[in-house]
Amino acid sequence: KRRLRFFMTKQNNHLTIGVEENIPFSQSLILGLQHVLAMDVYVPPFILATAIALSPGDATGLIQSTFLGAGIASLIQVLFYLKLPVCQGPSFIPLGAIIGIYMGTKNLGTVLGASIVGAILVILLGYSGIYKYIVKNYIPSIVSGTIIMIVGLTLLPSAFVSNIYIEGNGLTMKHNVLLAFITAASLILFSTLGNYVNKFKRIFQISSVIIALAIGTFSAYLMGGFNTQGIKDASFFSMPKLLFLDYGIHFEISAIITMIIIYMVLLAETTGTWYAVSSVINEPLSDTQVNKGVIGEGIGCLAAALVGATPVTGYSTNAGIISITGVASRKVFVMASFWFIGLSFLGKLSAVINSIPSAVIGGVFSVVCIIILLNGFRVVKDLDFSERELYIIGVPLMFTIGLLFIPAELKASAPQLLQYLIGSPIAVGAIVAIIMNKLIPLKK
Repeated sequence: KRRLRFFMTKQNNHLTIGVEENIPFSQSLILGLQHVLAMDVYVPPFILATAIALSPGDATGLIQSTFLGAGIASLIQVLFYLKLPVCQGPSFIPLGAIIGIYMGTKNLGTVLGASIVGAILVILLGYSGIYKYIVKNYIPSIVSGTIIMIVGLTLLPSAFVSNIYIEGNGLTMKHNVLLAFITAASLILFSTLGNYVNKFKRIFQISSVIIALAIGTFSAYLMGGFNTQGIKDASFFSMPKLLFLDYGIHFEISAIITMIIIYMVLLAETTGTWYAVSSVINEPLSDTQVNKGVIGEGIGCLAAALVGATPVTGYSTNAGIISITGVASRKVFVMASFWFIGLSFLGKLSAVINSIPSAVIGGVFSVVCIIILLNGFRVVKDLDFSERELYIIGVPLMFTIGLLFIPAELKASAPQLLQYLIGSPIAVGAIVAIIMNKLIPLKK
């Protein structure tokens, strides 16, 4: 029966290797690295380190911790809980709230303490089976699609304001705008070549992000804006920044409440990824598997916080690569997890990533934000758009845009908890979407 199921799955989805099938070690090693490179897990910690002005050493340590957290969380999900071909990586959703909490406390230990409490709550939701009820009753496709659009919309301004429209490191604002344009154009060019030129499909489509970053960084070098001193100073092997050793741990009620809300939105994001992967491999998700995935998500986020990383989520990038390669073996994702863990101890590599000019990251990130936004639109585009649907989608977007441009003095006058939430328009937009969906009744 098991072999028959694998055969039928491959026939229906053009998979060359099924989820439970074995593949040679060397092949799984290469394919695992491919997933790691395509996931761009270094982007969230890079944005966070830039936003809160971490020193080069602390920024490198945060990137290393992120790799370690992603590797451990991925192993937990792939081997023991969700058991789908999908890796965990740092989510973009908590970034605004994390930046707000840090700016209010100047201590990453407060962020990590709140993350620990939120992760434990997620574990309890999975064990109790309550999350299954939450998904069915509060996060239908119109809400999940709206949340995805909000994520893309919210992150887009930071790509420009924090990464492109800046000066420094020998580069003027005009230089940075040009660098971002070169990088974004390279990404679009090579991704398009991968779609239309079959001969280069695998190389360009999978490697387009890496190629674009390389072209952008080389362009920055020609402009005199690529500083290699941090790479030279970094040791080849080094330890990531760990919670108890490097940050301490602090619990603050406002930060905890904020992170709990963030985790609820995060679960909506990661559940969407699970269903995307399930669709690609043609294996429907059961309620039991979703609950196990939630438990794994909570344990993974807890492990990530303990090693000094931000909350993790399933990456939809994996579904795209499975579609391209036809390889869905879980062994590949076990190898990807070990790649993450191994890379977390390579201080030189983290320093290389941290040395990439911010405008180059901004060029890639701006394209990624638009793709995220349009993926959310893809989720809701087939719905019947009555006035109800327009309000459910439009009002959360209105709140999100309003919070993106809220004056600093108005934000500062709000209570501390509200300041944290206001700092995360994604969370507020998601909450408004859920409330609007429940408040406005369906027509009978």
